[in-house]
Amino acid sequence: MVDLGTQYAAIRDEVNAGIQEVIDTTQFINGSATKAFASELGQYLGVQHVIPCANGTDALQIALMAIGLEEGDEVITVPFTFVATVEVVALLKGKPVFVDVDPLTFNMDARAIEAKITPRTKAIIPVHLFGQPADLSPIMELAEKHGIYVIEDNAQAIGSNYTFPNGDTVKAGSIGHLATTSFYPTKNLGGYGDGGALFTNDDTLAQKIRIICDHGSSRKYYYDAIGVNSRLDSMQAAILRVKLRNLDIYNMRRIASADQYDALLNVIPGITIPTRVQNATHVFHQYTIRVKKHRDALKDYLQSKGIPSMIYYPVPLHVSDAYRIYGYQQGDFPVSEMVATEVLSLPMHSELDAEQINFICGEIAAFMQANA
Repeated sequence: MVDLGTQYAAIRDEVNAGIQEVIDTTQFINGSATKAFASELGQYLGVQHVIPCANGTDALQIALMAIGLEEGDEVITVPFTFVATVEVVALLKGKPVFVDVDPLTFNMDARAIEAKITPRTKAIIPVHLFGQPADLSPIMELAEKHGIYVIEDNAQAIGSNYTFPNGDTVKAGSIGHLATTSFYPTKNLGGYGDGGALFTNDDTLAQKIRIICDHGSSRKYYYDAIGVNSRLDSMQAAILRVKLRNLDIYNMRRIASADQYDALLNVIPGITIPTRVQNATHVFHQYTIRVKKHRDALKDYLQSKGIPSMIYYPVPLHVSDAYRIYGYQQGDFPVSEMVATEVLSLPMHSELDAEQINFICGEIAAFMQANA
């Protein structure tokens, strides 16, 4: 699904030099590499504050802690996402409140949000799924109207752009009151281990986040709040500094590969290619098609030909065993349930070449023709 080895080979000298510098300085925790990476990522995104942390799940939990989520507070999000988005709400004893996704983009259906807002609603977490930003303009308007926070889950769309109706274009992750991301190795901007970060333009929230990340401490051994221990180590930061300089190139390559996939797959009956909205950039963390019939059989067939594929995500969270306690049932979110039976993600990374894509699409065409 990804080719991190080939990617590393192209930046080997820069990465190795960055790691060696960390070792030479022995600044392994919160060192100069981490500070420099946070500053550079902030400039890239156009945000005032980037606070690195240990992983993307921590980032989501810390964001909720920073806005003061209390037991019983409600957080509106989607059931068709990776579990971390919902897991952190449950861990903090909040209540996940789901809205369905749009069948074309797989992102939060903004039209369904307002009906779910109650006096206990604390935040909305739109997920920028598979690399395309959710429709943030109406979401931000709703949040302002009702006085609630928006936390962008930007783990899959870093580097993408979003254009507002007035024509203003900004980076995903710079729009909500807070945003979070993951630097898991397979992400568009991924390290060689775990890592994450939070973004905000709010000075007060930024200060709370920094305190929470460091055991609730603003100065050593003095504790102002209940916190956690969540830090991005300096070696990961050194690696990410190199990869950040290449992020736009990586994303452009992904988009070019998606263009080729689109052209070859759009003519195959039974295959629906990803929808790209006009007011946002899709940076294709995943290239995810929909297969109306024989999805699982196609996956097995591709595997037999040496072609990996993945189902993200086979079970919507509202019907997962761990989250049945919130009272949702099969049928409550029909779009999420439908797409979970149809989605299939194909290999997508910055080193994918035309020959590989031709081979993948040729095998898909052969299978679909044989099973028409």
